[in-house]
Amino acid sequence: MTMQAEPIVALTFRNEKKLAPYMNALRSVGIEPVLVTPERPFDSGTMTGLVLTGGTDLDPAHYNQEKDPRAADPDVERDALELRLVREALSRDLPVLAICRGSQLFNVAHAGGALVQHMEGHRLENNATHNVEIVEGTRLAARHHQSVAVVGARLTVSARAADGVIEGLELPGRRFAIAVQWHPEDMLEGYPEQRRLFTAFQEALP
Repeated sequence: MTMQAEPIVALTFRNEKKLAPYMNALRSVGIEPVLVTPERPFDSGTMTGLVLTGGTDLDPAHYNQEKDPRAADPDVERDALELRLVREALSRDLPVLAICRGSQLFNVAHAGGALVQHMEGHRLENNATHNVEIVEGTRLAARHHQSVAVVGARLTVSARAADGVIEGLELPGRRFAIAVQWHPEDMLEGYPEQRRLFTAFQEALP
């Protein structure tokens, strides 16, 4: 009887102090991720899943814009790493879960995807929540300083906030390719239904 290999889920990050909620959420569904940064060599050929986490603003050069002075300085090394990894994962039909900054990068990784670089009055305090409408027929059945402006090619909007801000994206026809603008990893205690995202990701691993 052949033993099934453990999944190798890449978890990209930059700030180690913000890792714990992601680690706890993944471990709660039986995943021990491989931590990946630009400084940590990683053989992406062994990857069986990818989780993109929150962080600083993307370099607007990736979507052909000049930097808004209100936007944070980009992390160009991280941008390059994550764009390469997400494109590889999608080309191999590996499960991808993209969170906050990750959802913005997920959008920009697709042709034509662009962002709103700064939204006035569109931030919530820590642990604050708001309602989002899940779009019927998509697999997806909290606020921000940046958001999706133009949806990338082939992507489907799966959730919106009441004011129309795009909160969820997915790539149809893949085993699991979902991006959310909120932080489900921070909400597991008060909103246990948020674990469904991580469970569905885990169940999609090859």
